[in-house]
Parts: sequence; C-alpha cells; structure tokens
Amino acid sequence: MERNELYPVFLKVSNLNVLIVGGGLVAEEKLTFLLKSSPNALVEMISPMYREGTLQLAKKHQVKMHHGKYRRKFLKNKHVVVATTDVPSVNEKVYHDCRKRAILVNVADNPPLCDFYMGGIVTKGNVKVAISTNGKSPTTAKRLRQFFEDVIPENIDDLVKNLNEYRKTIKGDFEEKVETLNEFTKGLVTKKESNENKNQK
Repeated sequence: MERNELYPVFLKVSNLNVLIVGGGLVAEEKLTFLLKSSPNALVEMISPMYREGTLQLAKKHQVKMHHGKYRRKFLKNKHVVVATTDVPSVNEKVYHDCRKRAILVNVADNPPLCDFYMGGIVTKGNVKVAISTNGKSPTTAKRLRQFFEDVIPENIDDLVKNLNEYRKTIKGDFEEKVETLNEFTKGLVTKKESNENKNQK
C-alpha cells in the first residue's frame, strides 16, 4: 500500500516572500486560497497578463504585480515560488531555477516538479487543519475539507483559548503539563459523549 510520506508544516507566509509565476485561472486560484488562509501573506506575481479578478484581489491585499515574462531575477529574496503558467517549458525553468537556489517550489498540476503541495485547508479561529492526498486527488482533499468544516464545531476556538489559559496555571515540567492537559481534555471528550448519549435517550 502506498503511503503519504509528506511532512506537514504551517508556514508564516507573512514573514516569507512568495512569488506566483503566471496570471491565468490557476494563478488566481492559488492566490485566492493563499490569501483566504493567510490574508497578510507577502506575495508578488509576474505575468504578461492578469485576469480582472486577480487584479482586484491583488489590489485588496497589496500584492505586488509585475507585468512581463518570467526571469530569474524575480527569484531574488524569494522563499516560496508557485509556477502556474500554461507553458510547460516556462514552468520547468522556474522549477530548475528554484532548485539551484534552494527555494521551495510548486509547479501546479505537476507533482514531480513540486517540493510541496497546497492541500485542502479548514480554519476555525486558531484551529487549522490541512489535508493532503499526496498530490493525487485535489477533489478528494476538497471533499474532506467540506467534511471537516461541518464536523469541527464553531466554538472550538473557545476551547483552545481556555486550555491555553489553563496551561499557564499548571505547575511542573513539560511532561507533567502535557499529562495534565491530556487528562483534562480526555475528561471533556468523555463528558461530551455522555451528554450526547443522554440526549439520545
């Protein structure tokens, strides 16, 4: 059985410089999802043309727009690059240029030319769940995202904040704090299940 060996991380893209190469529908889609998840992301784009929706979104979020063809110089000081053009040779050039400079790169719809994938994301306050299908099926990731959006309660953020405050009051070392919080949250789950069983009777 094939196994997903990707290592999930959550990037502070408000501290990183992101470049999107391309200005078509795929570029707009990537920009939309990026800014939906991280409205303060530092993003630049390079393309000979842009869709009207992309221009409006860029203006709203202070995305820096460059008009023209991709050149290596646009990689200067970049940490993350997403290539979305409909010209394979351009996307491949972006990939190889990034690899030479140790810049993380994603070539849309081309898993072998990706250091990372942009999966489905669910956000409820401070809680964020990222979903990956190992680049095999964005549609499955989308359906799972919809499922988790329905399952995770809207008030989950209240629990997170309350537990954070409670954690500050706990004495002991790291392991003792983890054990205490595990016991505390296990009790919450038990209580929730017990209440649900009562309501069903």
